[in-house]
Amino acid sequence: MIRKITSNANSLIQHVIKLHSSKHRTECNEFIAQGERTISTLIEAGLTPLNLFIVEEELAHAKKLANDETIIIVHTSILEKMSTVKSPSGMLATFAIPQQPSYDLISSGIVMVEIQDPGNAGTLLRTAVAMNKKTAVFVESVDPWSPKVVQASAGAIGMINIFCISWEELLENKGTIPLCALITSQTNNPRDTDLSNALIVVGNEGNGLARKRVGQCEEKMTLSMPGGFESLNASVAGSIALYITAAH
Repeated sequence: MIRKITSNANSLIQHVIKLHSSKHRTECNEFIAQGERTISTLIEAGLTPLNLFIVEEELAHAKKLANDETIIIVHTSILEKMSTVKSPSGMLATFAIPQQPSYDLISSGIVMVEIQDPGNAGTLLRTAVAMNKKTAVFVESVDPWSPKVVQASAGAIGMINIFCISWEELLENKGTIPLCALITSQTNNPRDTDLSNALIVVGNEGNGLARKRVGQCEEKMTLSMPGGFESLNASVAGSIALYITAAH
């Protein structure tokens, strides 16, 4: 049976609003996804919505995504309170945060070290999935399940194994998979080495990757810039590196 909620004070509505906070997401093991495209991608990836909140006009679309027991109709003003975007599209869902996979599932992909911008993190997740990578490692970075990261990934976060671990845990559990540090100065051409099985390591937006951690990576890569510009945005650089290594 499809439910209707008409008050902002409803406990379920208040619970969703609290999911804007990383602390509440961790405590409840839930995250928010917004918009039909993101939600449908997560569902196609195998995640089942706990609740699907919609405005009445989206009911036909919602019925294609979830069963009636999951669907909750709310007024636009309530959805605006629940949403983290300025202009909600009319659909918001909550999902359980997937359990962190076993370390033996670590494979080629992306490592984000001290990445703080959710847009960068989401873009890198989206690119990694597009390049058929199966692993995304978050080291001292933004919460991967924050609404902005999920949104920026366009739902791709549901199609890749997410590991939130320390740098030491990564070194101890990556096995024979090489780490390839993306740095600003390196003489080797990235196409000279087959890095299709590597984990591309992208450092902090402002400070890059700490020298010690660069030294602990088996490979290094620098993207040549014929235009002479100093550097690229972290997500752009990481995305190019993922493309180069996937297309080797």
